[in-house]
Amino acid sequence: MPKSKSIVDYYRARAPEYEQIYYRDVPERRKEIDDQCKNIKIIAQNKTVLDLACGTGYWSKVASETAKEVVASDIAPEMISQAKTKKYNCPVEFLVSDLYHLSLKPNSFDLIILGFWLSHEPKQHYSILFDSITAPLKPGGRIWMIDNNPPAEGPQLDSTGVDEHGNNLKVRRLDNGNEYVILKNYFSKEELEKVLSERFRIIDFVYKKYYWSVLLETK
Repeated sequence: MPKSKSIVDYYRARAPEYEQIYYRDVPERRKEIDDQCKNIKIIAQNKTVLDLACGTGYWSKVASETAKEVVASDIAPEMISQAKTKKYNCPVEFLVSDLYHLSLKPNSFDLIILGFWLSHEPKQHYSILFDSITAPLKPGGRIWMIDNNPPAEGPQLDSTGVDEHGNNLKVRRLDNGNEYVILKNYFSKEELEKVLSERFRIIDFVYKKYYWSVLLETK
């Protein structure tokens, strides 16, 4: 399934300012991110890691502190350009690639990271996403996801309604004032458990005010 053009255009345009989300001056929010960083360093230790929809490479960089090697992939060349400016502590390969058409060998990675993407995935296509992200995973490998809850969005939620599948549509504004309407779903803990447990074993689940994360194994 190809990505929505508006999503791709939005993230290509947002690349230079994207990492503002990690450094906003809200101590509780920042602590949640710091705790997640500690967690992924433990999970990634000595692992071959694939960071899908890697964006500016924030989680690739964190994982590189303990990982054996990292492959960082994103459909937006502008995001990959930003990611390449970082310093990493292990070998990192960068790919400009569609999440759904990865030119990677099956059974190649111990750990797959999917950061801030499930909330953009149309509900009617979860099975397609899960097929795509599990294909490169070694037997016994794990998937780590992180995404945000509504308070992390700040005061401007600006929903424009829902589509015929129940997907939430909202307005996002860039620093230059340009606006994009994108698909952005939010999940209760119970909704996440239902969506994910149909396909995966949930090994660890953190659900807090600003962010949630899960560590998964395939069934």
